[in-house]
Amino acid sequence: MTLFGPVLTAADMRAAEDAAMAAGDSVDILMERAGAAVAEAAWRFGAGRPVLVLCGPGNNGGDGYVAARLLKERGLDVRVAASGEPRTDVAKRARAGWTGLVEDLANADPAPVLVDAVFGTGLTRALDDHLSATLARLRTEARFVIAVDVPSGVGTDDGSVLGAIAADLTLALGALKLCHFLQPSAHLCGAIRVADIGIPVDGQWRALERPMLPRPGPDDHKYRRGMVVIVEGEMPGAAALSAGAAQRSGAGYVVLASRASPEGTSHALVVREPVAAIADDRAVACVIGPGLGLGKEAAALLDQALDSDLALVLDADALTLLDATRQRRMRSRKAPMILTPHAGEFARLCPQGSGSKLDRARDAARDLGATIIFKGSDTVIASPSGRVSFAPAASAWLATAGTGDVLAGIAGALLAQRLAPHDAAAGAVWLHIEAARRAGPALIADDLARYLPAALAQCL
Repeated sequence: MTLFGPVLTAADMRAAEDAAMAAGDSVDILMERAGAAVAEAAWRFGAGRPVLVLCGPGNNGGDGYVAARLLKERGLDVRVAASGEPRTDVAKRARAGWTGLVEDLANADPAPVLVDAVFGTGLTRALDDHLSATLARLRTEARFVIAVDVPSGVGTDDGSVLGAIAADLTLALGALKLCHFLQPSAHLCGAIRVADIGIPVDGQWRALERPMLPRPGPDDHKYRRGMVVIVEGEMPGAAALSAGAAQRSGAGYVVLASRASPEGTSHALVVREPVAAIADDRAVACVIGPGLGLGKEAAALLDQALDSDLALVLDADALTLLDATRQRRMRSRKAPMILTPHAGEFARLCPQGSGSKLDRARDAARDLGATIIFKGSDTVIASPSGRVSFAPAASAWLATAGTGDVLAGIAGALLAQRLAPHDAAAGAVWLHIEAARRAGPALIADDLARYLPAALAQCL
């Protein structure tokens, strides 16, 4: 079981199942494998406590019947409650293999371990109020809840909540699904693990994995490791956070483009006049936007950056300054670009966007010709090529001022080391999440830079 790998839509998963069956695996074999994976999870995490398996009318319910049979064969105290009779042939055969009683779900008594196999992928309508209330009642009394593939009552492809209860563990069958990452459903999934049931899957949408980042070699020097320019604006502290993060993310040379030498910054940080710093032909990447401001000077610096051949990270105020004219200029640039909007900035940048967070991120990446880090509790990284990475849940303590400036600095450092823009964006998000995990509760943005070297060490 693993959290890595492709992330599929409901339709993609059905197509993968069809392909597996066309290659020789029967639907009964796939259901037996799925049920065995669920049974194993209930056995391991249930610690021998009584189990109640909730079965729906479809194949998700069939997986539940198989799991109940296998748990009973292991000697566990297992009960089954169903919302109705099985409707598919394979689910009917799975039901026939269960020799115990089948209770009415609406009247079922609770159990310490609850297996939710009522509805799987593809649900688009809300659960009826009575079923939602019943699930909530049983969930309240349970000590551990396992959702089979997805929690019953979530929108698989858009992350909507349609009456679902929270799981402690969601066992994704065959592959991860969009609802495991997109909010608000993601927070209902608990820990997520993928069960390999023998279905080959692949695709350009993948869960974020620990990156493999470049290690300095014997012939490297500071310029070969990458020079990154961090542009300071009206709020110097924001640029200082970005610069500190860039210094601790592997860049060989970090320049703070500032008209003054701010107090409290690292002695290793080089301070230069902004126009000259952006024009330096030794520079590889530029981070502009954190604390930049929205005045004429800020706009002029952004215009200079857009006209340069530098790889760019555009954050915060730079995103607000990206009017239609500057967006057209962006599209004609050949150098890599990463944009790092949060939800409010994204709405201003792409006011016509619609659909799920994934849909909007992909559309923006194609339209702007840039890699988009659409930040939030369900961060989505999308590139013009169609490549997408989904970040796992990060520390909620990252919701504090300045952490986005740190992320921008990390991304700039990775671009300066000549990583491809999607790899730089994904690597930056991973390092950001790991540094926050190490920093612990009540972190502030300044803390993150201290933990970046340890996070980076895991990627070399």
